[in-house]
Amino acid sequence: MKNIKYILLILTTFFFASCEEVIDVDLNTAPPRLAVDASIDWVRGTDGSEQKITLTTTGSYYENTVPVASGATVFITNSTSTVFDFIEIPGTGEYVCTNFEPVIGETYVLTIVYDGETYTASEKLFPVPEIASIVQDNEGGFTGDNIELRYYFQDDGAENNFYLARVDTNIYPFPEYGAIKDEFEQGNLMSAIVSDEDFKAGDSVDFKLYGISERYYNYMSIIISMVEGGAGSGPFQTPPVNARGNIVNQTNEKNFAMGYFRLGEVDASNYVIQ
Repeated sequence: MKNIKYILLILTTFFFASCEEVIDVDLNTAPPRLAVDASIDWVRGTDGSEQKITLTTTGSYYENTVPVASGATVFITNSTSTVFDFIEIPGTGEYVCTNFEPVIGETYVLTIVYDGETYTASEKLFPVPEIASIVQDNEGGFTGDNIELRYYFQDDGAENNFYLARVDTNIYPFPEYGAIKDEFEQGNLMSAIVSDEDFKAGDSVDFKLYGISERYYNYMSIIISMVEGGAGSGPFQTPPVNARGNIVNQTNEKNFAMGYFRLGEVDASNYVIQ
């Protein structure tokens, strides 16, 4: 019986290897759309004067690189009409400002002029509490054999607050994100958790907590669910909705930009697993 199984396995492998053929599917390619990474982060302890906005465009499915959007005019204006210009590092699609002035509660307007069209977005700069402490639990997770890190921060009970949590560590190829709201924890000591069976002593973990708007919280909740497979991941799941940001094309509304313009204070902390 074992010999029969081995023969069937060899024949099956040979059949698929013989039939393997590279097929190039002729896909319809939509016109390029502007993609905007405009996250203005005021890291606690800095003056926040150095900021960067990255512009790219959507491209073909088969492209190996992301097309950059060069030659744009990019600036942010505050409520007193002060203009902060973002100048491109030539040919990179990265636009840099060295004199930005972050103010908690201030409203800012982003303007981008690209390829004959004008895009705008408006957002407020939100505060964030300090990361008060980080606690390690060596019996975390559902099975009790994961190293779990929980970090705490004090919510402001006087208003509704929304937060973005980010975790960077050497065992993850990309940052991990979580969108948090204080709906049921007004004024309480709140926490966020990261747990992994691959954590070990000596691993360095970077935590960042951002103050964000309710609209950006909703936007990131959709993005995170799509990335994690929470929306449309199964045959009976609801298809993922289109995550439309807050950037509006004032010239041609139908040619909307991808991405989001947000501002927030950021608190950062590093922890080395014991």
